[in-house]
Amino acid sequence: MASDPSTGTALQVLRRLDSGPRGLTDAEAGARLAAVGENTPPRPHTPSWPLRCLRGLREPFTAVLLTLGLVSAFVASWGTAGVILSLVAVSCVLRASGERRADRSLAALRDLIAGTATVLRRADDTAVPRAREVPVADLVPGDVVRLGPGDLVPADVRVLRARGLSVHQAAFTGESAPVPKTAADRAGPDAEAHLCFQGSAVAAGSATAVVVATGPGTRFAAAQRTPDRREPSAFDRSVHGIAWVLVRFMLLTPPLVLMAGAALRGWGLETLPFAVAVAVGLTPEMLPVIVTTCLARGAALLARTHRVVVRRLPALHDLGAIDVLCVDKTGTLTQDRPVVARSLGPDGRDDPEVLHWAAVAAWWTLQLAELPAPDALDEALLEAAGPAGEEYDGLAALPVEAGRRHATAVVADGLGRHRLITKGAAEDVLDRCALPADERERLLALAAREAAAGRRVLAVATATRAARTRPRTPADEHGLTCLGLVTFRDELAPGAAESLRTLAGLGVTVHVLTGDHPGTAARVCRDLGLEPAEVRLAADGGGPAPAGSTAVVARCTPGDKARVVAGLRAAGHTVGFLGDGVNDVPALLAADVGVAPRGAVAVARESADFVLGEKDLTAIGHAVVAGRYSSANIASYLRVTLSSNLGNVLAMLAAGLLLPFLPMLPAQVLVQNLCFDAAQLAFAHDRPGARALRRPTVLRPPAFLRFITGFGVLNAVADLATFGVLALALHGPDALDDEAVFHSAWFTENLLTQALVMLLLRSGRRLTEGGRLGPVGWAAALLTAIGLAVPAGPLGAALGLTPLSTGYHLLLTAVLGVYALALATVKAWLDRDRR
Repeated sequence: MASDPSTGTALQVLRRLDSGPRGLTDAEAGARLAAVGENTPPRPHTPSWPLRCLRGLREPFTAVLLTLGLVSAFVASWGTAGVILSLVAVSCVLRASGERRADRSLAALRDLIAGTATVLRRADDTAVPRAREVPVADLVPGDVVRLGPGDLVPADVRVLRARGLSVHQAAFTGESAPVPKTAADRAGPDAEAHLCFQGSAVAAGSATAVVVATGPGTRFAAAQRTPDRREPSAFDRSVHGIAWVLVRFMLLTPPLVLMAGAALRGWGLETLPFAVAVAVGLTPEMLPVIVTTCLARGAALLARTHRVVVRRLPALHDLGAIDVLCVDKTGTLTQDRPVVARSLGPDGRDDPEVLHWAAVAAWWTLQLAELPAPDALDEALLEAAGPAGEEYDGLAALPVEAGRRHATAVVADGLGRHRLITKGAAEDVLDRCALPADERERLLALAAREAAAGRRVLAVATATRAARTRPRTPADEHGLTCLGLVTFRDELAPGAAESLRTLAGLGVTVHVLTGDHPGTAARVCRDLGLEPAEVRLAADGGGPAPAGSTAVVARCTPGDKARVVAGLRAAGHTVGFLGDGVNDVPALLAADVGVAPRGAVAVARESADFVLGEKDLTAIGHAVVAGRYSSANIASYLRVTLSSNLGNVLAMLAAGLLLPFLPMLPAQVLVQNLCFDAAQLAFAHDRPGARALRRPTVLRPPAFLRFITGFGVLNAVADLATFGVLALALHGPDALDDEAVFHSAWFTENLLTQALVMLLLRSGRRLTEGGRLGPVGWAAALLTAIGLAVPAGPLGAALGLTPLSTGYHLLLTAVLGVYALALATVKAWLDRDRR
C-alpha cells in the first residue's frame, strides 16, 4: 500500500487499498487485522512505582538531604542519618502515591473512541454486502463504513458518498462551526474536504466512506507522539533557584567550621559531626514532606468536592501562581451552539417578520429534505420562533449541499400560489434578489457590520410563484425580494461571566486563543463583561497584551497557540492553558500549567496537569484558590525555617570563633531540629488569610533570599544578644566557660525564637481566629513548652543540659520581647511596602 492512501480520487483510493464500494469480505478483514493490528490509539507509558519514587530524588532539597544523610552515616552520626533518610523516604513515597492515584483516576476517563462502527462486510466474494456493527478495534484499511449524525468517526476515512455531511473537528482545527465534507476532491484551503479524521464527530448529514488509516497510522495517534518534554514550571524554577543558592552555602559551611576549629582551637576531624549538624540545620529538612502534604491535601480536596484530577502534584502550586489563563472560546466561554441575536429588516431595524419566514424555511427544509437533524443555525431559528412552519403546507425543499451556501423551502401561499423562502449566506442570497447595485452593496455592508461585530449572519428572501406540479430546482431561485437579515451569537456558557469575575478578583487575566473570526471572539468577550485591550489575528504576530488586560488572538493554528503561550512566559508571566483538542497539545505542553476537561481527546488529557470534571471556568477558580492555599503555606514554611535556620547557622559560626567549646553538641542540634521540624508540620494545615489569596504566590529567588537574609541576620542578632546576656549580666566574662548553662540557655532561646518566627512570619491569619488557636498557634505553643521543659527534665540531662534559674528565664524573656517587637515592626513595614 502507498504511504498516503488518502490522496487521489475515490476510485484511485479504493484501488490502492484493494477494496471497493461493497467493502471487504470477512476473510480479507481478518487477514488485514492480523497484519496491521487493532484500531486502537497507543496507550501512554505509565512509570512504575519504584521509578516514581526515584524521580522524587531529582528535587534539589531532597537530593541535598540524601547527600547529608549519607555523609552523616559516613561519620557514624547514626541518629542524624536515620532521621534525614527517613524524611527522604517519606517524601518520595507521598509524591509517588499522589501521582499514582491521579493516574488511576485518569484511566477511567479514556473513553473517546466509540465502541462500535457500522461497516459493510460480505461473507465471501459472491455474497451481498450487509451493514453490521463491529467493534471499532476490528476496523482495517479498506473497510467501508457508514456515518450518521452523532457518530464519532472511528478511523481516518475518505468520503465516497455524502449527503449534507458536516463534522465537528475542533479537536484538530479549533474551529467551533461544523466543517462541510464532500466526496469530491478540492484544492487550496479545502484540500482535505474529502477526509474525516478519527476522533471528530458527525454534526449533520450522512456518508459512506472507506477507511484509509487505523490505529497508530491515524492523525489522532500521530498527535499522541508529540514529545512530552516540557520546560521547567514556575514552581520548579523558583524552588530550584532558591535551592541552589542554599546548596552552595551548605557546601561551604562544613569546610568553614573545620578550618575555623583547626586554626583557632587546634581541633581536627572531631568537629566533623558538628559541621555536618550545622549544614543540616540550614537545610529545610521538612520541605519535601511539607510540600507534598500541602499539595496532596489540596489535590484530594479538589477531587472530592470539585471533580478536578491533579495529575502532577507540583502543578497545583503552579496553578496558584498563574497570572494569565489562556482559553479557547467554544465550550469554555460559550456553549457549542448559536442563538438568535436580532431579526433585521432591510433598513437595519428590528423586524420579527424576517425571523418568522426564516423559521418557516428551517422547518420545511428539515421535514422535506429528509435531513437527519437540523443544523445549528436552523435549530436556533426553531428555538427562537417555534415550529412556525406548521401553519403552512410544505411542498418542496432544496437544502444546503457542497458548493451551495443557501437553502430554499417552498410552501403553499393561497390558492394557486407558491412562496419560495431562501435563507443562507448574504452574498449568495442577495445575488438571487432583484436589487439595484447600490442597494445590494448597502445590504452587504449591513451584513458585514454585523459580522464584524462578532455575529453570524443569514440573509432571508422570498418570492411568489405560480403553482405548478413540476419539481422546483435551483433555477427557480431568482428575482427574490430581500426581507432582511437574521443574526446569531454564541450562547454563553452558564456561569462563565461569574467565573471570569472570580478569576479577575484572583488577579488572573484571561486571554482568548481561538480558531474563530476575531469579531466573533471579541463579541463574546464583551457579552461576558470583558473588554479586550487587543484583538488580532495570530498571523499578524505581536507581543503579549499589556499586563492585566484581556487579549483575543483569532484564527489560531496549533503552533500559533503554543507561540502565544511561550511569548507570555518569556514576558515573565506564569501561564495556564485550557484546551481539549489535538490542536491544543503543543500549547498544553508549552504552558506552566495545562488543563483539560474530562471530555477532551485522550492526548490532550494525557498532556495536561489537571483534568476537570466539566469544561468549566468555575472549577479552575476553585483549583487556583486551592493552589494558593498550598503555595502560601509552603512559602510560609520556607520563610520561617530558612530565616530561622540561617540565623542559627550564623550564630553558631560566630560562637565557634568566640567560645572555647562547641556552641552546641551535635545531639542537641539534632533534637532541636527535630522539635522545630515537627512543629512546622502545622503549616500543611494552616489557613492563609484573604490577602494571600488575592494575587499569585510566586517564590522569586532574589526577593525571597533578601527576605530570609534580613530576618536571618535579625535572628542571629537575637542569638548574639543572648550570648552577651549570658556573658556579662550574671557572672561576668567567665560565664561562657559554663558549657551546660550556655547550651541550656541557647537551646531554650532558640526554640522560643523559632516559635515567635512561626507566628509572625507566616502568611496565615491572626494568632487567634474566632477565639481559638489555629494549627500554627498550637504548634508554636507546644514548641515553647518543650523549650522550657526539656533542660529541666531527664531528656535534658541525657543531652548534657541543666535546669536554668529564674534569673536566666527573666533575662531571656527580655531578649525575646525586644526581638519580637523588632520582628513585628520589620514585618509590618515589609507588608506595607508590598501593598
